Amino acid sequence: MSSANGDQQPVKLSLPLRYQQEVFQELRQKDELVIIARGLGLLRLVTNLLHSYDAAGNNLVLVVGADDRENGWLGEALAEHAAISQAPRARGLNVVNTDLMSVGTREKMYAQGGIFSITSRILVVDLLTSLIQPETITGLVVLHSDRIVATSLEAFILRIYRQKNKAGFLKAFSDNPEPFTTGFAPLSTMMRNLFLRNVSLWPRFQVVVAQSLEGKKKAEVIELEVPMSESMRDIQNAIMECVEVSIGELKKSNSGMEMEDWNVDSALHKQFDMAVRRQLDPVWHRVSWKTKQIVNDLTVLRGMLHTLLTYDAVSFNRHLDTILAAHSPPPGSTRQNQSPWLFLDAAHTIFATSKGRVYTGKPQTGSETIESLQLVLEEQPKWAVLAEVLEEIDRDLYFNPTVRDDSNGTILIMCTDTGECRQLKEYLQNMHVRPETGEVDDDDDAEKDTEPSANFMMRRKLRDYLKWKKDFAKVSATLFAENQSVLNGSKNQKGTNSSRGKAPANKRRRVRGGGNTGSGPSRAANGSILAAEDKPLEVANLISEIQVTEAEAGQKEEITADPLDDMEDYYQLYDGQDLVVIHAYDGDMDEHILEEVKPKYIIMYEPDTSFVRRIEVYRSSHNDRNVRVYFLYYGGSVEEQRYLSSVRREKDAFTKLIKEKSSMAITLTTDAHGIEDPQEAFLRTVNTRIAGGGRLAATAQPPRVVVDVREFRSSLPSLLHGRSMVIVPCMLTVGDYILSPSICIERKSIKDLISSFKDGRLYNQAETMQLHYKSPMLLIEFDQNKSFTLEPFADLSGSLSSMSSSNASSDLQSKLVLLTLAFPRLRIIWSSSPYQTAEIFESLKTQQAEPDPIAAVRVGLEGGQRAEDQTFSREPQDMLRVVPGVTGKNIKNLVGGGGLLEGCC
Repeated sequence: MSSANGDQQPVKLSLPLRYQQEVFQELRQKDELVIIARGLGLLRLVTNLLHSYDAAGNNLVLVVGADDRENGWLGEALAEHAAISQAPRARGLNVVNTDLMSVGTREKMYAQGGIFSITSRILVVDLLTSLIQPETITGLVVLHSDRIVATSLEAFILRIYRQKNKAGFLKAFSDNPEPFTTGFAPLSTMMRNLFLRNVSLWPRFQVVVAQSLEGKKKAEVIELEVPMSESMRDIQNAIMECVEVSIGELKKSNSGMEMEDWNVDSALHKQFDMAVRRQLDPVWHRVSWKTKQIVNDLTVLRGMLHTLLTYDAVSFNRHLDTILAAHSPPPGSTRQNQSPWLFLDAAHTIFATSKGRVYTGKPQTGSETIESLQLVLEEQPKWAVLAEVLEEIDRDLYFNPTVRDDSNGTILIMCTDTGECRQLKEYLQNMHVRPETGEVDDDDDAEKDTEPSANFMMRRKLRDYLKWKKDFAKVSATLFAENQSVLNGSKNQKGTNSSRGKAPANKRRRVRGGGNTGSGPSRAANGSILAAEDKPLEVANLISEIQVTEAEAGQKEEITADPLDDMEDYYQLYDGQDLVVIHAYDGDMDEHILEEVKPKYIIMYEPDTSFVRRIEVYRSSHNDRNVRVYFLYYGGSVEEQRYLSSVRREKDAFTKLIKEKSSMAITLTTDAHGIEDPQEAFLRTVNTRIAGGGRLAATAQPPRVVVDVREFRSSLPSLLHGRSMVIVPCMLTVGDYILSPSICIERKSIKDLISSFKDGRLYNQAETMQLHYKSPMLLIEFDQNKSFTLEPFADLSGSLSSMSSSNASSDLQSKLVLLTLAFPRLRIIWSSSPYQTAEIFESLKTQQAEPDPIAAVRVGLEGGQRAEDQTFSREPQDMLRVVPGVTGKNIKNLVGGGGLLEGCC
């Protein structure tokens, strides 16, 4: 293979901006970590870098960390580059992302060279089995380097690569700077994990970037601040009050935690609830029920903030109904086991105001009609602004014909998700439809009638909602009857002891036909918000009160129908001047949308930081394309605060990285690639054993561990390798780790342990281990960031006979006791983290002979089977292993006898 950074023939690049060219030149000259702001074209840089090596030929470059979408982007871009530059030796991208690809096929592909995107699990096994020699690799390109931690497979791959190949290049990329700023010296730690010494920072405010994007070719931006309605503002303030109270309760209950970022401003960040849960995970078994409930409620409340701005009034009210139903208490519940935010006055405001956006009034008791109900059907304020923008664009196209340039007259509308895309599509199709006739009003004289309106769409949504609520009421009545039978049964068993002077809260809540308590939601005896007492069975009659035209009746069918069902009638080519494209934000894929659609008008229905920069890059990269951008946002909303917070967080992150880079220490105990001194590495691999007479017998042969290939999903093999153990990946039938000829270990995480007990796999595994090995062991390994305990604790003070009863058989600890009784030689190892497991394995191997990989593979094979017959295709076998009755002995016959399962995987 050619040298890492040697001179190669010049190739044609597609990097029109100055900062892109400078980043590329830096990458060609040295190994470094590139941290670039989101939206500045990271994949374009990676594509050009890969093409420079692909066009030179005789290179073996591996791409690590790319997902399926990025593989599609890279493959398409490399093929386009090869066609444009007419490079005869360019072969494009080869994707190795399936276990069904045979070992021989991969070995031949590696020998031929080229650009390969490989999943980490396959690559680490191929490196350890010498299927691909690290010395033959020209270089590695690592994407999403912000996800790499010391225990990740990517760090394992880089360690193997750098230990045996110090000449090859290594380039790492990330467009997410925030993870590099958390913890103590985070950038230095990440650089050690990546085996790199140089870092290149490219924020939006960097001088070269700013000059490239703020030149003469700036896009025309029109910022539109849309005021929220009073009801939307009231709901948002109420939700924020619930969030603030919930965070305050968390702080009271967990005073020993690091709570500097536990505030309302941080709660707007999309990963706030995950960050709180991550901090509480190590003590999760000790926190109160109330804390656990509040953590879950934060996710719900933050979701409500998003749906308030994106859902229409009817859909949002329906969403609240489902939330309230999910939080409804079971029969006989008390205040202590309900969501605390439901007891706040703000919760009453949320539910009452959201219903008031749809309809007002309340049916009279006992009346058959609901004439007192009045329709409100509040429209989202952005809808009218969107219609005005489209009208302005039409006037601009009519009075000022588009100057002949390379851009189309296409209108591109960008929004958050596909659900909102469907909503906007329906609105734009029906905003000029009269609800009375179902016809499009094109009478220019009737100015009042031609104003855009969502009344036609909202009436259909209301009918669907009331129909859903009618069915929902029937389901509630059925569940209430079942709950009452449970209550009556328990009351008959307990007798008078269950009477506490009042009926259960749920029973009181379900009583129909009682006194009228006002227009808003009522409260239960314990003070929580109840489901809306609108008498859903009666309210559903409102459907007959709403005039339904023939056009409205068939509206739902028209919307759900797919015009591509009959392509002969519908297939046609549209002129780009007439297109209105509605698309959801999709990360780096948005660059494809801009390049393919070439829009002249872009409407950002919601703000997005990265897409703003993609527009800047797109406009600055094309002199012959004009772009006008309409930037819509709700003034004073969570949407605006979240956008400004994301910009500020990214800027602060880059500022911290710049400061740390200026004072970052360089580790002198390693070479230029971060690899340990050979003599020091040799001393660490010395295997000392106490021989007779107290002498220390030192051998240069490092300890060896045979590991099942499925275990490379975990971080333990990487940690064992970090302790200078030789990892031998094999297809094991019995056990997961073979430490010696007599020690076999089956590793289970808590989740895997529970599922193994359920389907009986653990019993079969313990049986085969005890049959073939002298010291079978079960390793129960906890996550280092989670609580080191089983949850919940069980009372094991009873007799063994009580443990085997039906009630105790579901308890995990009872099942462990029964397992040890069934297999007396089975030993159980408890480990709090993979780090501790590595220490345990190291101590277990003391004074033990090294395992034989060939013998380990042959253990458990049926007569006539060979170790060579074992394939790397594990997915079909993993699916079969969960079927009751399937064991390591008969699974090969099942796999060999049927090809459908392998075909579907």
